[in-house]
Amino acid sequence: MNEQGRFPGPSEFNVLGEALQPCSHDPLTGFYRTGFCAAGPDNAAVHLVCIEASEEFLAYSKSVGNDLSTPMPQFAFGGLVDGDRWCLVAGRWMQAHVAGKAPRVYLRATNKEVLGLVPMAILKAYALDLN
Repeated sequence: MNEQGRFPGPSEFNVLGEALQPCSHDPLTGFYRTGFCAAGPDNAAVHLVCIEASEEFLAYSKSVGNDLSTPMPQFAFGGLVDGDRWCLVAGRWMQAHVAGKAPRVYLRATNKEVLGLVPMAILKAYALDLN
């Protein structure tokens, strides 16, 4: 933990087996608000899929009760807009995938812990950072 009581994240690994890369610092994302989709020292956090928000995904997410577009100042959350990067709960990403509304992902910033829920082949089909 750092001086703010937050897990820094970079010692974790991504789905490619490399050091986990940051997802976003603006907006500041991750369960621990470090910019990383970190699971933390006890693998307690589940905000592990680094996405690029789209209008279609944000509308879908709101329709199923996970409103990510409306600002919530009480949680220092400004709301997401099209193009924002964000650490999404793995189960929510999979729910959107099944519904045909999943957002694109950054594999280098997606935590390897999602592989227990989301197969790598599916993640690769949504990848924004593969050559």
